Amino acid sequence: MPKTFTHINVDPEILGGKPVIRGTRIPVYVIVNLTAQGQNTKYILKNYPDLTPQDITEALQYAAWTTQLSEMYA
Repeated sequence: MPKTFTHINVDPEILGGKPVIRGTRIPVYVIVNLTAQGQNTKYILKNYPDLTPQDITEALQYAAWTTQLSEMYA
């Protein structure tokens, strides 16, 4: 059974189907990249005021979940 994400939207009409935070055009990869660069939730929320802490948490959970879906190549 696929995991349900209430804060993530994937729609071919929005950013070519890239996963975004529901109700925005902020892609999940932006949040993941900022976190990987060492930015904390407070910084992300200040720079993306349309986001909530739950959006950030779910974006990271979504990224983790998607890496389990297929074989990755390095």
